[in-house]
Amino acid sequence: MTYRFGIQLNPSAAGLGDVRALARLADADGLDLLGVQDHPYAADLADTVALMAAVLAETERLRVFPDVASLPLRGPAVLAKQAATLDLLSGGRFELALGAGAFWPAITAMGGPHRTAGQALRALEEAIEIIRAMWRPGETVKVTGEHYTVKGVHAGPAPAHPVGIWIGSVGPRAHALTGRLGDGWAAPIPHYLPYEKWRESQDVITRAAEDAGRDPSAITRIAQLVGDITAAPGTVRLQGEEPVRTDAAGWARVLAGLATDTGFDTFVYWPETADETQLLRWTREVVPATRALLGA
Repeated sequence: MTYRFGIQLNPSAAGLGDVRALARLADADGLDLLGVQDHPYAADLADTVALMAAVLAETERLRVFPDVASLPLRGPAVLAKQAATLDLLSGGRFELALGAGAFWPAITAMGGPHRTAGQALRALEEAIEIIRAMWRPGETVKVTGEHYTVKGVHAGPAPAHPVGIWIGSVGPRAHALTGRLGDGWAAPIPHYLPYEKWRESQDVITRAAEDAGRDPSAITRIAQLVGDITAAPGTVRLQGEEPVRTDAAGWARVLAGLATDTGFDTFVYWPETADETQLLRWTREVVPATRALLGA
C-alpha cells in the first residue's frame, strides 16, 4: 500500500504570501499533496484556480487540488480546460476534486443555480462525463443533460497525466456515484460528515465500485482531519466533528488506525492555525511516525 500525506491551506486574500510560502515549504519537505478550499462567494477568499496556478509555478513535486471545486459556479467544460492547462504547466501535478454544491444561498447570490440534493447529484454526473470527454483530443463533445449541455465543442487539450477526479461526496447516493464513476473519495471534514459515518461510507463506495465492475482498490480514499499538533499528548475522540488535538505520536496512531481499520490511503491535514510550526510538525514528525507504524 502506498500512503500519501497532504495539507489544506485556506486561500485567504489577506494571506496569499503566507499560503505561497507554506506551499513552498511543504514542497521542499517532501509532502505529497496540497488542497485549496474553493468558496468563490466568500469575500475574504481569493480565487482558488488562480492561487493553485501560482503554487504550481513555485513548486517542483507537490500535487495540488481544489478541496473541493464548487461545481455550480464552475462550468464543467471550462473547468476541464483549466484542469488540463494546470496539469500541462506543472508537468502532471494537478488533480481535480469536485463538490456537487453547498451553501446554496451564497451560490445563488453569486449568480449560480439553486439545486436540490438530487439535482446536484445529476449535475455532478453530467459534469464528470463532460470533463472526461474534454480531455480526449480529437473528439467532438456532445452531451445533452438536465443541467449541463455542450453542443459539439472540440475536445482538448489532454492533461499531462491521467488527472484524477476525486469526489467530495457526503450521502449514500453520492457515495454510490463515487464508487461507480470517481477516481477518488475526498472525504469531507467531520463538520460535514462525522467520523462515525466514515466506515459505512467506505463500504457504500466499495460496493458500488464492485457492482460497476471496477476495482475498489483503485479508488483513492482521502481522509481530511481538522486539528492541532500539540507538544504534549492530548485526549482524542473520533466523535462527531471533534478536532484532533494531540502530539505527533497521537496523530500517528489516529492516522494508522484510519488506514488499517477504515481503509484510507491518503491523509490531508486541516490545521486550525496554519503556520510553519504546524506544517513542520506534520511533515517532520507526524508523517514519518505514521509511516513507521504502517510499515511495522
